[in-house]
Amino acid sequence: MSQAGDAAAPVSYKGWAGIRRAFGTPSAFTMLVFGFGSGLPFLLIASMTLSTRLRDVGLDLGSIGLISLASFFYLLKFLWAPLIDRYAFPLTAFLGRRRSWLLFSQLLVAASLGALALSRPEMGVTTLVIWVLVGSFAGATQDSVVDAYRIEIAPATAQGALAATYTLGYRIGLIVGGAGALYLAEFQGWTGAYLWMAALMLVPVVTTLVAREPAIPEATVVRRIDFFGAFWQPFTSFFSTNGVLLGLALLAFVGLFKFPDQVIGVMAGPFYLDSGYSKADIATVSKLYGIWTGIVGAFLGGICVAAFGFRRMLFVAAIGVALSNLAFLLMAYNPGQIWAFYLAISADNLFQGFAGTVLVAFMSSLTDRNFTATQYALLVSLANLPGKFAGGVSGFLVEATSYATFFVLSALTVVPTLLLLAWLWQRIRDPVREPGVMGGGG
Repeated sequence: MSQAGDAAAPVSYKGWAGIRRAFGTPSAFTMLVFGFGSGLPFLLIASMTLSTRLRDVGLDLGSIGLISLASFFYLLKFLWAPLIDRYAFPLTAFLGRRRSWLLFSQLLVAASLGALALSRPEMGVTTLVIWVLVGSFAGATQDSVVDAYRIEIAPATAQGALAATYTLGYRIGLIVGGAGALYLAEFQGWTGAYLWMAALMLVPVVTTLVAREPAIPEATVVRRIDFFGAFWQPFTSFFSTNGVLLGLALLAFVGLFKFPDQVIGVMAGPFYLDSGYSKADIATVSKLYGIWTGIVGAFLGGICVAAFGFRRMLFVAAIGVALSNLAFLLMAYNPGQIWAFYLAISADNLFQGFAGTVLVAFMSSLTDRNFTATQYALLVSLANLPGKFAGGVSGFLVEATSYATFFVLSALTVVPTLLLLAWLWQRIRDPVREPGVMGGGG
């Protein structure tokens, strides 16, 4: 499916024509399916579908927030990403460095979803937490390999378009793992819903088996470093490229960029239920209509990055994500009103999709292709870490104040991000504006 020569071809991926061209490459379909495989388990293991399930069986908000921390492997994948960059997975090494890890992680995701299907959180959460840990480790590993695969088959100038391509598959996975699982839970129960999700992981598994392994760049040094060097060289490379001060500032900016959106993620499902919406309503509006709105936002982000570069788009996205949180006040003050649900989800998912593509393009431009999985995993982990820990205690904040106060406070958390972006403005290198200057082997 994917062609090793994609990255070497001197092809422009800017604008509408570039996006159509990206869709037309053999690697685009591979990324579409890999995106589906990454998106499918996320809500089931680390976000709204799981929290909705726990609320549905009677757990309190504080417990739901704490249980969400069991998916922390999604935030720590950079710790074992050096092994993914350096070695093939032993049992499937015949598939190559990237595909061997993909097959292992995809099968483990399927197994964890099957085990979660059989768990009974209303009888005790210990077994469920264990399998959430396993599933988040497997899902995080899969994401690391998919991200490295995407970066290695396209130059930096193509990442905006391919991020949109990948996002399409990821969002379809979210639709299935969100709306699909909720519909199934409404009519077949949570056990049946999770078993169907486990079976659908066979789609990316088959794709991994028939896809081609991406070529290793000629300049790569991965094979020439020892075991310990595999862990420290990706980090020293990042700071030698950017300098210590700029490197730390870039990492802090990535960590804060989507904080306003992520801090409300765990509470979204319980908020919808507490506002009087049924699981079918949530599936239709949030996980069906909302996901497609997010896809529109993602493609809009890809087009804008191709046309204007990501520096100005980072500002637009940061403001949009923060302001979209205030749209939930419509639901807080109009509980049970379907029009308020649609308006809030329209604003939230449109800017989520837009910001996601912009951030992916930006982070991809920062990576050294000798250490693709490690550096990108570090950036993705930082992009989710602050919001994840804040989400873990968000239930206590809601119970101490109100949902409306919570949404206002979450929007105000954009202020540090904007201050940091102002300092970085003249220091951010943009491949669209400054071709050839990006560090990271792009």
